[in-house]
This record gives sequence, structure tokens and C-alpha cells, in this order.
Amino acid sequence: MLFVFCYSIVQAQVIKSEKVSIRLGPETDKGLSEELDQTPPEIKIMSPQIAEGTKYIHKSDLPEINLFGKATGNNGIISVIVNSEMREINDEGVFSAQLSLKPGDNEVTIIAMDNNNNYIENKIIIEYVPLVLSLADKVEQESKYYGLIIGIDNYEDPSIQNLDNPIKDAENLYNILITKYMFEEKNVKLIKDPRREDIINCLDKLSQEITPQDNLLIFYAGHGWWDEEANIGYWLPSNAKRNSKAAWFRNSTLVDYLKEVNCRHTLLITDACFGGAIFKTRSAFNDAPKAIERLYELPSRKAMTSGTLTEVPDRSAFVRYLINRLSNNLEKYLSAEQLFTSFRIPVINNSDVVPQFGEIKDVGDEGGDFIFILREIP
Repeated sequence: MLFVFCYSIVQAQVIKSEKVSIRLGPETDKGLSEELDQTPPEIKIMSPQIAEGTKYIHKSDLPEINLFGKATGNNGIISVIVNSEMREINDEGVFSAQLSLKPGDNEVTIIAMDNNNNYIENKIIIEYVPLVLSLADKVEQESKYYGLIIGIDNYEDPSIQNLDNPIKDAENLYNILITKYMFEEKNVKLIKDPRREDIINCLDKLSQEITPQDNLLIFYAGHGWWDEEANIGYWLPSNAKRNSKAAWFRNSTLVDYLKEVNCRHTLLITDACFGGAIFKTRSAFNDAPKAIERLYELPSRKAMTSGTLTEVPDRSAFVRYLINRLSNNLEKYLSAEQLFTSFRIPVINNSDVVPQFGEIKDVGDEGGDFIFILREIP
């Protein structure tokens, strides 16, 4: 009988505190009845702080809230019910409830009963307003930006000419990424004058650390070589020898790693020839830009290179304009395609190279794009 009575109370459509006194069962002794304290208990909501008769507005990306309260009475408290569910109470009458919420108004009924069967029923309204997360907030909660930045100036083989600018370019890009964009320093690796095994070790580590929600940028500046007859491109690590390809790093090896590294987006930027055969398309330009959120949701494997020449100049217009655009960008969200488009013509007009941009074939591109996101700078 007690359960049925309490359930009927929960269905009441009032939004105020009601203090009611009741005795269940036959009264066989009127004298005893008159002696019992019929003062109802009291309920206090401790968290969230809700004034009686008012609505509490809960703004959150999570559709739930933790309710904490305290029930007190002259005759002790034997039970607390929140939305038809019995809740545990401690010796001081404190109780809690985790409530699931739907958008809009949510009515919460709280009933407390004492040892004399006196009870109180409180009703409160919690309005749930779902927060719409920005892409930056979503990325910060769900994923990370990783970077592998490679610059090679010095070569062990004296017959391979040393360079002056790749390490400076790599350092500049590294500093821009970790200060202006959402790349945490601990997740960006800058390696200078690496040997072939150093590059392999870094790629091995990335393949173990990166999750399917993460993003990866790989940058290479140094000597490259394109074997036109064999349709094979190479990077030349610092221990490369002119007359032996044993320490050369094949572009096809990198492509194999891109297949192995399971992440949301990969962007390869190389200031050295990267064989045209790796591109699914040579241009990824759209007549109309897609929504940034959609580009981010779809996986991508993109590459932008400084050109198709066998050799590229030591002082690279490609890298100069790349870093300039990233440094001066004011857009909160910048896709790799937008970045490339912004400096492609200036590079062509001020150098002998024709930069290339496109999808890397056979590594899982689904039409998305790598998105650079500006940091919130206090």
C-alpha cells in the first residue's frame, strides 16, 4: 500500500513544495494518535542551488546532472524517493541522484517520509539547454595534433652538397605550429639532420601512439631525388651516399607508413620532389568550399609538395610562402586546401617550381581535409 500511495504522489502536477501529514493503517488508539508528532519532514536541495518555486537552467554538453539534497525531520527519516526511485540516505539524511535529462523542462519529484509516516513532496523543474560545441572544443576533447618535422642541412657524404636553409625552415614551422595552432609541444617532434633509421624510428613511434581520432602533419625539407624512368622518388637522409641507395628513404616506404598510421587526417608537406605517382589527383580544388566541420569529419590523406623538379632550390619560395601564410593567418579554421591555394600562384610567379596538391592514393582518403585550428591566446 505504501508504494502505491507514493507513486500516486509522484504523478501530481504541481510545481511547489507541499507539506502534508498522514498516518497509514487503522487508528485503534485515539490517545496514542494524538500523542504522535505529525510535523512533516523538510527537504533542502544542496546542489545545484535551486530556489523554491523557480526553474534551474542546466547548460551542458552532457544530458545529465547530479542532484544532492538533505532530508530532516523531528521523527527521523526512513525513506527518500526521487522520480519514483528509492535513494540511499546517510545518518544525516543526505541523499544523491544522477538524473538523465532531455532538452527542455524536466520535472523532478522528491518525497521524504519519517518514522511517523509523515511525508513531504517537493517538485522542481530543471531546464536542460544542450551546448553546441565548436569544432575547436570538439577537437580539444576528442583528438590531438601530432607533427613530425624534418630538416636536413648536413650530409656525411662529401659528394652530396650541404644545404643552408632546411633546418631553419623546419624550426620556423615547428615554432608556428606549437605557438599559434593546436599542436602541443610534447606531440610535435623536430629532428635535425636525421639518419634513415632516425626517420624510421619516429614513424614507428607515431604508428603506436596515434589514435583514429588524431591528426598528423609530416614536413620534410632536404635533398630529394626523382627517378623519372623508374617512377620512384626518394628523400636523402643525412647518411645517404651518392653512389648507394641503401640509406635513401623511398617515398613508397613513407606511403606504407601512412597506411599503418591510423589517424583521422594526415597532411604531408615536402620541400623536395615527391613522385607524382603518389597522387590520386594533382588538384583537389573545389568550385565551392565545403563546411569545415564536414571536411574535418571525413578522413583525409593529402600531400602538398614544392614541385616536380628533380632538385629544388636551397632557398625555397615554397616554404617561405607556406610559413608566411601560416604566420599571418587570422582564420580560426584553415583547411590544407585553402592554405595551398593562398600561396600557389605567388610560388609559381617567384620561382621555377609548380607546387602540387592532392590526395595520396591508396592510403584511405575519403574526401576530408586537414584543418589548422588557431589556439585561443589569452
